[in-house]
Amino acid sequence: MKGGTLRKIILVAALVALVVLFKAFGLEQYFSLSYLKASRDTFAQLYAQHRVAVIAAYMLIYIAVTALSLPGATVLTLAGGALFGLAAGTVIISFASTIGATLACLVARFVLRDWVQKRFGDKLAAINRGIKREGAFYLFTLRLIPAFPFFVINLAMGLTRMPLRTFYWVSQLGMLPGTLVYVNAGKELGRIDSLADILSPGLLMSFALLGLFPISVKKIMGWYRRRTGRVAPVKDTPKRPK
Repeated sequence: MKGGTLRKIILVAALVALVVLFKAFGLEQYFSLSYLKASRDTFAQLYAQHRVAVIAAYMLIYIAVTALSLPGATVLTLAGGALFGLAAGTVIISFASTIGATLACLVARFVLRDWVQKRFGDKLAAINRGIKREGAFYLFTLRLIPAFPFFVINLAMGLTRMPLRTFYWVSQLGMLPGTLVYVNAGKELGRIDSLADILSPGLLMSFALLGLFPISVKKIMGWYRRRTGRVAPVKDTPKRPK
């Protein structure tokens, strides 16, 4: 058995083991809004005492969840907004999510190519057509108004010829507005201490932004495409990832 094949088998086994352990130990319970809400004071105290360590641990967890395509990124984003605030939370999550997405793309390209091809072949065909037609701009559009869940985009892009450095900077730029909206929503959710807070202007505005953001971006991108003569990448109604 060649060394490269052996390393690939070991990497695949390690990835599968991590996902199995995540499920076996029920770790998904720690990525729920109810758990994070109940633990808010504990996390806030830890952050006040050990800022750098908490930020580093949070980023490592976020990167791992994104790289392994595990559920929980949206909840982690909201939690980051509640814990770090709007400015710091946006910067931290922007880098963590993009690094994780790039690692997922890297894994798909060099380790899970056959599995991704088999599992997402239909979506991959659409993405390949879009990349051929519009290049990096197509990925930028998908990041703003994703026609597929984020983890599918990460994996499918691994099977394209797009350089990883291009995937990284386009993803970071394209995901930034959505990150900002979700972090702001998390910041407002973190302030809820009573039922009266649910009707606060800040929280209501945040939820309005969550609903209006994809629609607004879709209309803006449609206007831009009509002005520039670009072809729309997809006809499906975009959905926010979970």
